[in-house]
Amino acid sequence: MGLFSFTQEIAMDLGTANTIIISNGKIVVDAPSVVALDRRTDKVLAVGEQARQMHGKTHENIRTIRPLRDGVIADFYAAEQMIRGMIKMINSKHRWFSPALRIVVCISSGSTEVEIRAVRDSAEHAGGRDVYMIYEPMAAAIGIGIDVEAPEGNMIVDIGDGTTEIAVISLGGIVSNKSIRIAGDDLTADIMEYMRRQHNVKVGERTAEQIKINVGSALTLLDNPPEDYIVHGPNQMTALPMEVSVSYQEISHCLEMSVSKMEAAILSALEQTPPELYADIMRNGIYLAGGGALLRGLDKRLTDKINIPFHIAEDPLHAVAKGTGVALKNIDKFNFLIR
Repeated sequence: MGLFSFTQEIAMDLGTANTIIISNGKIVVDAPSVVALDRRTDKVLAVGEQARQMHGKTHENIRTIRPLRDGVIADFYAAEQMIRGMIKMINSKHRWFSPALRIVVCISSGSTEVEIRAVRDSAEHAGGRDVYMIYEPMAAAIGIGIDVEAPEGNMIVDIGDGTTEIAVISLGGIVSNKSIRIAGDDLTADIMEYMRRQHNVKVGERTAEQIKINVGSALTLLDNPPEDYIVHGPNQMTALPMEVSVSYQEISHCLEMSVSKMEAAILSALEQTPPELYADIMRNGIYLAGGGALLRGLDKRLTDKINIPFHIAEDPLHAVAKGTGVALKNIDKFNFLIR
């Protein structure tokens, strides 16, 4: 982008837990989707990582908000402020003018008209002049490197934090899709509930997230199991400090129900798939993207259950963002972008 280019092009993966922004083909922002506001004036105090560090540790004058819930905007004002703050992170170099923005944002494939409108309005209010949108599974497929315009079927399962998006893609369009609101956040909530019920220890969202990362598993038997994870927290009854050792087998039992629901949704999407495309999917396998793809043993469990090979994308966390970046470069060529 030259010095006198007054249009800045950015691609944004607006996630429930993390927001990634790509500019000039590079990831320039990868920050938690959290904003901290002053309760009295609604002034923005922090955005991204700084706000996340405040999350759960604030006093009465500060509120930290995750503006997205289940993959859609739940707090319009906070979302707009967060997008604005993240765009500022890129433009901190030239404060004296703010370029016009052309933005491609990815959205859940199960979004209603109202939810799509909310994303568009937030992006426009944050300075976007041209706002385009792309469905998440389509972006994930492009990010994985699939030729989405080819006349063959590919199936993507994108497990984010708010939603699990399942779609069959062929000829540059989504043939059948299913979006369920069971994803990473639900797994974290399952762990919080399990620790409270089973070990009598209270853990917050961030600790539950750490348990999921360190010992999360979809199988009770893993080839190279992780070491047990030590959790510190207050006893529910006495409020005295406790130390609990958690194994991956325990966590796989506690996640069983949510993982089964994901399995059922994948089967249901396969049921709706036209037979010609089903044959392609059996041949190509099914691709897993999003943070949930990193859950230990998930690909093996799904492969055994569904009898179709599951492949984890090369960089599952950034597949959607990368695909959104490619869509940004091909705005004129791709006719599946939503204006």
